Amino acid sequence: MTTRPFENRLALVTGASRGIGAETAVALAKAGAHVILTARTEGGLAEVEERIHQAGGTASIAPLDLMNGDLVDGLAQHVAGRWGKLDILVLNAGQLGPLSPLSHVPPKDWEKVIQVNLTAPYRLLRAFDLLLRQSDRARVIGLSSSVGPEPRAYWGPYAASKAGLEALLDSYADEVANISSIRVAVVNPGATRTAMRKAAFPSEDPESLKGPEVVADALVTLLTQDFETRHRLTLPKKI
Repeated sequence: MTTRPFENRLALVTGASRGIGAETAVALAKAGAHVILTARTEGGLAEVEERIHQAGGTASIAPLDLMNGDLVDGLAQHVAGRWGKLDILVLNAGQLGPLSPLSHVPPKDWEKVIQVNLTAPYRLLRAFDLLLRQSDRARVIGLSSSVGPEPRAYWGPYAASKAGLEALLDSYADEVANISSIRVAVVNPGATRTAMRKAAFPSEDPESLKGPEVVADALVTLLTQDFETRHRLTLPKKI
């Protein structure tokens, strides 16, 4: 592929202050996209923005809490007014929640996991749908997990949210497939050296895992391809 395949393209990456989101934002910017960085942590976003600028790319930061749907709608209105379209939407932000029996999960923790992992992507798709339709090659990427299609004990809230996310993305993909350029893919990054992975598996050697930059490179490669909508990509533990 060319070194800057996303020249004059606009990308939005959620959870972009660290981990896979941060590395994906940097990789997209290096490939020519102007990247809108969203997360709750303004300091982390500013650091990623500085990395992008130092590498010769461009980015804008949009600190916000994705659980606030009004703020999501406001961001879409701002993007509409300034750029008039959105070419790439990467739904990366995630909440692990408690790993425990369902009967021990406090309702507030359940609700937070569902809000971040499922309701927020719905609000983003709802808010940015018309802007994605304005692109001649729009792409939506959702980051999922192996426990979405294959749930296991003690992962109830997270597994349910990821299963819901995949269903949400597939439904949206079918709705827009024949009336727009939008193509949707679900990516399972596999075991990756991130803060969430460390929280889930504290005794695991992080050096045994691939870095988030490996996932970012795979996402950028996927985005350059003309994949069929409802595409699935699963990455191995090591690459």
